[in-house]
Amino acid sequence: MRLRCCTIPLTCAAVLGAATSAMAQDEKQITLCADAEARYVEMFGHPSSWETGVQVVTMYKYSFCPAHITVPVGTTLRWVNVDKRNSHSVIVPGRPESERAFPEEVIEFTFLVPGDQRYLCGPHWESNDMFAMVTVEP
Repeated sequence: MRLRCCTIPLTCAAVLGAATSAMAQDEKQITLCADAEARYVEMFGHPSSWETGVQVVTMYKYSFCPAHITVPVGTTLRWVNVDKRNSHSVIVPGRPESERAFPEEVIEFTFLVPGDQRYLCGPHWESNDMFAMVTVEP
């Protein structure tokens, strides 16, 4: 198969390299989130999808899982720390930083305004790029 994406070979290589890197990152995130879900089941005895009235986002190894979630207005996100030793917090734009959640603890926030809202972990966003996005739909 011959790929014709560019006229300059170096540019093609750059495009392919970026795509390959993005695919590797996606696979890494999928594996990380699967491990986070396994920790959730180990801690609580059931999958996170069984929770009623909330959408669960796990905090694990300096990541939010999933890193992007779409929910309707009025949805409560429940961030659950499934790490073994780290504490995390959540900063949602326009709100003060949450208390720290230690392993097996939760933080909850109800999203009432539509739009994309990037949120982050107070202690780890800068040093570990621990941030994520929620898209709130009307």
